[in-house]
Amino acid sequence: MKIAFVGKGGSGKTTLSSLFIRHLTANEAPVLAVDADINQHLGAALGLDDAESAALPAMGAHLPLIKEYLRGSNPRIASAETMIKTTPPGTGSRLLRIREDNPVYGACARHVALDDGEIRLMATGPFTESDLGVACYHSKVGAVELCLNHLVDGPEEFVVVDMTAGSDSFASGMFTRFDMTFLVAEPTRKGISVYRQYKDYARDFGVALKVVGNKVRDADDLEFLRAEAGDDLLVTVGHSDWVRAMEKGRPPRFEMLEAENRLALQFLQNAAEDSYAHRDWERYMRQMVHFHLKNAASWGNERTGADLASQVDPAFVLSEQYAEVSTAS
Repeated sequence: MKIAFVGKGGSGKTTLSSLFIRHLTANEAPVLAVDADINQHLGAALGLDDAESAALPAMGAHLPLIKEYLRGSNPRIASAETMIKTTPPGTGSRLLRIREDNPVYGACARHVALDDGEIRLMATGPFTESDLGVACYHSKVGAVELCLNHLVDGPEEFVVVDMTAGSDSFASGMFTRFDMTFLVAEPTRKGISVYRQYKDYARDFGVALKVVGNKVRDADDLEFLRAEAGDDLLVTVGHSDWVRAMEKGRPPRFEMLEAENRLALQFLQNAAEDSYAHRDWERYMRQMVHFHLKNAASWGNERTGADLASQVDPAFVLSEQYAEVSTAS
């Protein structure tokens, strides 16, 4: 299943992403983690030092390789150059699976050892000085969207994406790729304002959205979030000495995380699993095609010099059956 963590800057979404990843690993679940935030901090939150975090390969730098691999023998895609971030898979496309080894993971993913196991970590790459004035961050996350479009996952596998802050995630169709979106909100007017934006944007696309209250100190904080988020409020997280130690770079073993916070993470896992159980694969494909056609007409056709609508394979629908069966030629 695919899970996104979103929220305003400073809400603690990266910290909660990393805690959730550690929790899943402690439960022996296979995890692919993706840092898609403009501020690349997920690696550090998972225990990498500065040099290790800086050495993570940028997915955007390997976009030609990603496109060529995913294109496979799909006859509807004349060349990798005609693929854009929204290109959907079709007959002959290569798909990504969480538990496999493939050239995309070989170039873009790194193994990260945690207390209870190992995960794969991928990152968009930071917004560099050379990008200033000539590129937007959405060009960075295009590689993530393309990979998610071609990634087939099962019920006991997890893709966890730490998204960029605020409502920027809605600048593309990537927000529809997730079985569950956890919006991390502080008990403040600014914190809840991002929730209202997400709620409005997500409503028309059936995006599963739950609020995780963070930095909740007392009953008044809790009542504020309940009044503002209603039934969307799933669980709250308070102060954590374990997190404070982690932020200093010397966390104890994950099993020492406070019991109430471990329970909160289990609530997140349960909600994600319940949402995945109701995934409508045909709707999932329809949404993918919708945003592809929209991007094709808006800029893709002109940029590539091709009719990108012809890339849509109307007979192809992703499903769990592809999780174990290779479509590569």
